Amino acid sequence: MGEDVRTSHRARERALATGIPVESSPEISASWRRVRAGGLAPGAEPEVAPLSEVEVESRRTSSALAPLLASITASLEPVVDDGLLLVVTDTDGRVLWRRGRTGVRRLADRLGFVPGSAWTEANVGTNAIGTCLVVGEPVHIRGPEHYVESHTRWSCAAAPVRDPWTGETLGAIDISGPARSVQRSALALVGVSARLAEAEVRTEHAQSLDRLRAYAAPVVAHVGGRALAVDPTGHIAAITGFTAPDRLVLPADLSADSTWLPALGEVTVEPLPGGWLVRLGAESAAATDLVLDLRGRPVLRVRTPSHAWEHRPSPRHAEILLALIGAPEGRTAAQLAEDLFADPTRVVTVRAEMSRLRRSLGSVLEAQPYRIAPAVRASVLLPGEGAAIDGSSAPVVSAR
Repeated sequence: MGEDVRTSHRARERALATGIPVESSPEISASWRRVRAGGLAPGAEPEVAPLSEVEVESRRTSSALAPLLASITASLEPVVDDGLLLVVTDTDGRVLWRRGRTGVRRLADRLGFVPGSAWTEANVGTNAIGTCLVVGEPVHIRGPEHYVESHTRWSCAAAPVRDPWTGETLGAIDISGPARSVQRSALALVGVSARLAEAEVRTEHAQSLDRLRAYAAPVVAHVGGRALAVDPTGHIAAITGFTAPDRLVLPADLSADSTWLPALGEVTVEPLPGGWLVRLGAESAAATDLVLDLRGRPVLRVRTPSHAWEHRPSPRHAEILLALIGAPEGRTAAQLAEDLFADPTRVVTVRAEMSRLRRSLGSVLEAQPYRIAPAVRASVLLPGEGAAIDGSSAPVVSAR
């Protein structure tokens, strides 16, 4: 064994002992801490089996990235021509599409980097796909920065793709290949490709909202009292009689009956072409109960003495609510950053997420510190076995 190899081996042993990759950024070090806290061993093999071909095809069909695939692949075709692997995943880190030459696909197959495989931090450790989905930013992972030993011969760069209209993550775009073949410049390429995809999504939503506005504006103008028209994602198309937030979070089971929204109280709704007409009623009672149900896909239920409101929060918001339910006295932004990222410096990200969550839940959440309102009884329903939130590597989830 040569001196360089022995030195590299000793450096990795020290890194594993301390949880700090050699010469790595704070975000990579934080990822290693999350992975260690979750109990994944450096010599581990993936625990989550790939999906079947039928399941992969089903996810491809329903993916919001499917209409964007042609533009994504076209923008990154030179990368494929250079012998690298282009991968597009869903929000769960599941590989939906791969594009690359035979040689690099064979190398990926040996790593289990195949259609339907799950590339989350919780399953395969620090990697560009899983880590970018956690931090919400483009990430470049060099060979030795991978936590799992078998992946250190591989490098990757990935960026999350968000729906800028809803804030939801749609998936990730990844460029991968043998360790020295993926330079840091690949980070800019996936970042630009993700932003172009997001621009397409925004344009489509904006056009739909414009069509709704043209129809709804005269309708709302003739409605007495307080009313507004919203698109299916809760964006305001027209309003009269009061000032509303920029966006409402609507329950998945919204129907033309009396209902309750955390931001507005009691309302009645009527369908419109491309949206809903929402009429505000009298002031209704405040929320009394909040239940975070993690027995499957996260579901949030909020109750008042007369109404119930149900919403499917994003995995990130489910993590935040889990942390707040476990800390009735409240959490600061730095404490929540530690709960979510094992990195107390990520307060800007936490504050942005809390701003979105408070717009959704209104007076149910309080700030300084962030907490569930003392008058609201909060509880969590956990699965009988397995992770509280599938694919999550947040320390607050690992601790459950």
